[in-house]
Amino acid sequence: MKIGFIGTGNMGSAMMGGIISAGMVDASDVMASDIFQAALDKVSEEFGVKTSTNNRDVVEFADIVFLAVKPQYLPHAIDGIKDMDYSNKLVVSIAAGQSLEKLSELFGKELKLIRVMPNTPALVGEAMSALSPNKLVSDEEAKDVLKLFESFGKAEIVPEKLQDAVVGISGSSPAYVFMFIEALADGAVAEGMPRAQAYKFAAQAVLGSAKMVLETGEHPGVLKDQVCSPGGTTIEAVATLEALGFRNAVIEAERVCIDKSREL
Repeated sequence: MKIGFIGTGNMGSAMMGGIISAGMVDASDVMASDIFQAALDKVSEEFGVKTSTNNRDVVEFADIVFLAVKPQYLPHAIDGIKDMDYSNKLVVSIAAGQSLEKLSELFGKELKLIRVMPNTPALVGEAMSALSPNKLVSDEEAKDVLKLFESFGKAEIVPEKLQDAVVGISGSSPAYVFMFIEALADGAVAEGMPRAQAYKFAAQAVLGSAKMVLETGEHPGVLKDQVCSPGGTTIEAVATLEALGFRNAVIEAERVCIDKSREL
């Protein structure tokens, strides 16, 4: 299997590194293209992959082509490669808000496409990615691409109609979580804890809590109740969060995020 990346930004580089370090493919079977030579020099040095400033070289080389460019640059990137032969290739797009139908329109023909929404924790090997293949992609091909995304986090195949919801719950939500960690740290700093130490305590608490949800299989409400002793400190904090609309604020933020994704 030969893999190509058009775009070597943070997400593209994170995916590339995860796939190679997991042993899914050899570095010699990966090629990346970018308009910036400095970016190509970086991935060449770090991962040992082949590079080119010409996107067409990547398409000719690869069996699976990752479109890892920002949505506003996608039409231009596709315009330069749409006339090529894709009969034995699979194209994977991580451009936000770009539907399978829109991607087909940009290529001007039917081809094997998978739309994916990963998130920035891919940079530390903890991505959550949602994959939506079109009708031309076989189940086996979809599973092969799923394994690639599982090399740098968790991944699931979802119907394309859920991709906007995915943006709200995992694509954009790292920003909400970072805000929560920052707020937790601010509270501790107000009580005299050094800033760096406060971030460590807050971040580890969030990491450990998330791990408990994933590994125990318990309902988050049950895990919350286990921390809330009768008449204790935690239930006082929970009651205050409820009174201030914490839960509703998160739901409403996610809702406007999803609405914006639909607009795009």
